[in-house]
Amino acid sequence: MFSLDVTKKCLVAEGWSPVFATSQIQDALHRATTYSNSEVGCIFQIINTQESPPTYFQTNKFTSSFQDIVDAYGIASYQEINPGLFTIVTFPFLFAVMFGDWGHGICIFLSALYLIIREKKLASQKLDDIVQIMFDGRYVILMMSLFSIYTGLIYNEFFSVPFELFGKSAYACHDPSCGDATTEGLVKVRQAYPFGVDPVWHGSRSELPFLNSLKMKMSILLGIAQMNLGIVLSFFNAKYFKNTVNIWHQFVPQLIFLNSLFGYLSFLIIIKWCTGSKADLYHIMIYMFLSPTDDIGENQLFPGQRIVQPVLLLLALVSVPWMLFPKPLFLKKQHEQRHQGQHYTMLQETDESVAQLIGQHENPHQHEEFEFSEVLVHQMIHTIEFVLGAVSNTASYLRLWALSLAHSELSSVFYDKVLLLAWGYNNVIILVVGVIVFLFATIIVLLSMETLSAFLHALRLHWVEFQGKFYEGGGYKFAPFSFASIIEEED
Repeated sequence: MFSLDVTKKCLVAEGWSPVFATSQIQDALHRATTYSNSEVGCIFQIINTQESPPTYFQTNKFTSSFQDIVDAYGIASYQEINPGLFTIVTFPFLFAVMFGDWGHGICIFLSALYLIIREKKLASQKLDDIVQIMFDGRYVILMMSLFSIYTGLIYNEFFSVPFELFGKSAYACHDPSCGDATTEGLVKVRQAYPFGVDPVWHGSRSELPFLNSLKMKMSILLGIAQMNLGIVLSFFNAKYFKNTVNIWHQFVPQLIFLNSLFGYLSFLIIIKWCTGSKADLYHIMIYMFLSPTDDIGENQLFPGQRIVQPVLLLLALVSVPWMLFPKPLFLKKQHEQRHQGQHYTMLQETDESVAQLIGQHENPHQHEEFEFSEVLVHQMIHTIEFVLGAVSNTASYLRLWALSLAHSELSSVFYDKVLLLAWGYNNVIILVVGVIVFLFATIIVLLSMETLSAFLHALRLHWVEFQGKFYEGGGYKFAPFSFASIIEEED
């Protein structure tokens, strides 16, 4: 893989190496010279080049699987922010929001723990494709299970069964006639349940409306928070690369647009939760667009709301042309300044070797043509994509609510209609059959299919809604030289 330099009578090799490995490479070359009794030493020299370097992140057995999730979308461009760091927390958390049951979480935790305890033995064996995928992602599964136990405790669900783990329910019957939890008549007799959902909601008539409202609003809050994180990370990317145009004409208007509409919706949700208001948020958001100056009436949540809403709507409208027009104009101006006075031609009698040398070291971006119309169209596509994406991405986070509800209802159906039904017959055979059916349904549907479903949905939220705000993914991976990999390729 070396090239022969005939004039200097030596072998030459070029390659990329991480900066921290420079001393290790020099030591290896020195040892090679010593062991081979060579009279000529190895020369290690850094070469300046216009090529973009490969991307390399130092990972360990815990972080490598999270990095693989990001790399499957695209390898990070050189020196841009790595989403893998945030994925370690956000990915298992969003999975757990959809998979909130601490009983199921314990089952997954035990399976991940088994893979981790026996990792040395399993790593030396040839595993099936599915088992190999699970083994490679054992630490991802471990984190997903821990977060599932946490969200399951918040939802107060253990195989769909609620427990009074953190204290007594805040509600009780005001008279003996309402002993059944499915009837009306419960009154608040003590402080709110200290952690998570009050167990009295489970099995009551208002369980579904209450959990629907809670999980839907929670999904929007989590979605807006993660999309804002993505936009803020785009600021740090632009700051690192000293791209002031992207800061002022991409980051700022995007932040204003998203938070003028959906950040405001999140603000209203929190106020409604804190005050216990019965205001209709659908009505507020719809008429904020249709009749921004009309009287809000009973839907008013805070003083001055009638003035704030038109201002926010105006800011959102202004931010759209702000994203669209200034950036192409500034890029055109920068291009003209960069190439001012650089129009020249080669002298006819220039030596060929000199011309060839100049051609080799010439910056490939130095004489690029600037097509303003192309840049404008490109920016228009990005603007339309962001504006429409702000709506569709927020709606996309409602999958957290939908899958969480589906998981809870499936778990409840298997418990009520299989296990409890079999228990009610007072027959040993029916009970055994019911337990077997319940176990198979739990393992196949809830612990296998639902886990895979929640995993894929969490993956989509990270790739599209989160990484799409700041991550280019236009780089290529650093591939260190290895005889083992060469032998594998030949085999």
